[in-house]
Amino acid sequence: MRVKRGFKARRRRNKVLKLAKGFRGGRSKLFRTAADSVDKALMYAYRDRRARKRDFRRLWVVRINAGARMNDLTYSKFIHGLKLAGCELDRKVLADLAISDPNGFSQLASRAAARLN
Repeated sequence: MRVKRGFKARRRRNKVLKLAKGFRGGRSKLFRTAADSVDKALMYAYRDRRARKRDFRRLWVVRINAGARMNDLTYSKFIHGLKLAGCELDRKVLADLAISDPNGFSQLASRAAARLN
């Protein structure tokens, strides 16, 4: 007796098509192209979850550097001075301070500069 797999196959196809919702054209309607697109999309999602962390760190470094240079320090000297001063703020918080509270950031910069000398 043969097994037709109707229910299982339909469930598998519907699962892929559900993941392909919002894709353009046949990529969201046709199973084969949708399956390829979903596989690729999942690979990109995996890769970019890691890339996002790198991208944000780069953004924070740029913002901290801009704030440090407004206070006559380079990024590396600023970070080194903070380490010597025992300040344990991470780069995300420092970048937010550089934008939202320039006065507070300049106080941190002066502390860092004082520890460097």
